Amino acid sequence: MSLLEIENITLRFGGLVAVDNVSLTVNEGEVFALVGPNGAGKSTIFNLISRFYDPAEGRIRFDGNDLLARTADQVPSFGIARTFQNIELFEQATVLQNLLVGRHRHRKTGMLSNIIFSPKAYSEELRHRAAVEEVIEFLNLQPYRDKYIGGLPYGVRKVVELGRALASEPKLLLLDEPASGLSVEETQDMAFWIEDIQTQMGVSVMMVEHDMGLVSAVSNRVMALSDGKELATGTAAEVQSHPAVIEAYLGTSEISKTGTSRT
Repeated sequence: MSLLEIENITLRFGGLVAVDNVSLTVNEGEVFALVGPNGAGKSTIFNLISRFYDPAEGRIRFDGNDLLARTADQVPSFGIARTFQNIELFEQATVLQNLLVGRHRHRKTGMLSNIIFSPKAYSEELRHRAAVEEVIEFLNLQPYRDKYIGGLPYGVRKVVELGRALASEPKLLLLDEPASGLSVEETQDMAFWIEDIQTQMGVSVMMVEHDMGLVSAVSNRVMALSDGKELATGTAAEVQSHPAVIEAYLGTSEISKTGTSRT
C-alpha cells in the first residue's frame, strides 16, 4: 500500500527547472532511494515533501492527506521525520536533550503545566524519557547519553540526528545522505540500522544517497534522477545498468563494478 504519493511534481527557480514532472510512490515498510549526480533534484524533492518549497505543479499525498494543504510545521504531526545533509543539532545540549526535541509532536501538556511541572507534565516527561532511552539503546548511544554534541565526533553526531528523527516515532523517515562523511565501518553500521528501522520498527524509509554500496544493501526500490527528471526506477541493479543512468554519470561520476559511486 502506498504511504507517500508524488504525482507530476514540478518546481522552478526562475528559469531553472529543479524538479521536472516527477512521480513516485513509497510503499509502507519499504526503503526507497533517490540517486543521481549533484544537482539532480534529490534533496529538492525532500524539501518539497517537508513543505519548505511550494511546487509549481503536481500533488503530494501522505497517508491519505494532502501535504500541499499543510505548512512545514504541520508536516511532522503526520508522522514524517527527516535528517539533513548538514547536521542540524543543538551543540550546547546533550545527546539526551537533543533526542527529547524529537518528542515535541507528542507533547500534550501546555506551557503553564510545564512551568509548574504539574503531575500531568511529570507523567508525560517520564513517557518521553522512556521513549528516548529506547532510541539510545537501539542506536548504541549509551556512552554519549549525557555528553554535549559540540564535543562529539562527526560520525556520532550523524547517529544522534538519526536518533532524534526516530524519537518522533515517524511513519516515514527521510534520510538525506546518511552515509556522507562516514567511514567504511560507520557506513556499515548505518546500513544495519536502516535495515532494523525497516524490519523491527516497521518504519518506511526514503533516502538520498551517493554511496551505491549502501543503496544496494538496503533499498527495495531506487529512482535515478538527472537535471530534475526521472531516468529509471527499479531495483538497485536494474537502475545501475540502465543506459540512461550510465550516460548521466559519465563525466560527473562513475558507477564502479563493486557498486559504489565516486562523485
